[in-house]
Order: sequence, then C-alpha cells, then structure tokens
Amino acid sequence: MSIKKSQEQVDQWIADHGVRYFNELTNMAQLTEEVGEVARIIARRYGEQSEKESDRDKDLGEELADVLFVVLCLANQTGTDLEEAFQKKMELKTRRDHDRHHNNDKLKS
Repeated sequence: MSIKKSQEQVDQWIADHGVRYFNELTNMAQLTEEVGEVARIIARRYGEQSEKESDRDKDLGEELADVLFVVLCLANQTGTDLEEAFQKKMELKTRRDHDRHHNNDKLKS
C-alpha cells in the first residue's frame, strides 16, 4: 500500500471511528509515547537489558504500526503529503550520504 493510500485510510478511519483528530500537540505526545514503547522492546529484546516477563509477548510490528498511525495522523492534520516528502528525503539522502557511508571506517568492520 502506498503512503498516500495509508494517509487516506487513516483519514477514513478517523471519520468512521473517531470523533476527530486529536490536536497536533496531543498527537506529538502520543507519538513520543509510542516511540518509547518501540524503544523498550528493542532495548530489552535486542539490547543488553533483560526482557521482563510482561514484555515478552509484546509485538514489535504492532508497536511500529502504532508509530506509523500517529505519524500518518500528524501528516494528515498538517496537510503534509508524506509520500512526496519521503521521496524527496530519499533522493536527498542518496545524494548526500552514499559516499559518506562507504567511506566511514566505523561501518567497515
């Protein structure tokens, strides 16, 4: 599914199941909370922290999807075409970072 279609799907979900979008500040706080949940799973499952019993059944994909949902909400309510913005960002990163990463000795080991 394209990013544009995902933005449309989220907008339709808000229309069908939500009352309205939370305001931008509330959604920013929600995004921070969701990213924190992703960080907790990554730190405990793939990092050096031990995983708590209560965290073992957490689904990383579901938590990443929560992050994506809120990002799509923020894009919709601020009039951002996220697909266009992402494409521009990928082009910029390709021009700017290709040689930089290949020449980074830290990445060669």
